[in-house]
Amino acid sequence: MSEPCACCHRRVPLTFHHLIPKKVHRRAHFKRHFNKADLQEGVLVCRLCHRGIHREYDEMTLARQFNTLAAITADETLSRHFEWVAKQREQ
Repeated sequence: MSEPCACCHRRVPLTFHHLIPKKVHRRAHFKRHFNKADLQEGVLVCRLCHRGIHREYDEMTLARQFNTLAAITADETLSRHFEWVAKQREQ
């Protein structure tokens, strides 16, 4: 538990978030534009941040518009969620 969450920076247990959700890996567009290593890339985030990301956007939107940590953290809606999570106690 030494690494902080990539989004809220809390030091809590982390989960792996695929930057390109696994649900879209088999689609032709993603097979053509990304190699297997690209499709497996991800970031370690806490459960609350992970839930917020997937609650706010569907898999296709995440895959096309939010496939980098920079894009995720730059989004205004997600940033507000991450700020809220940062104030929460570990569950």
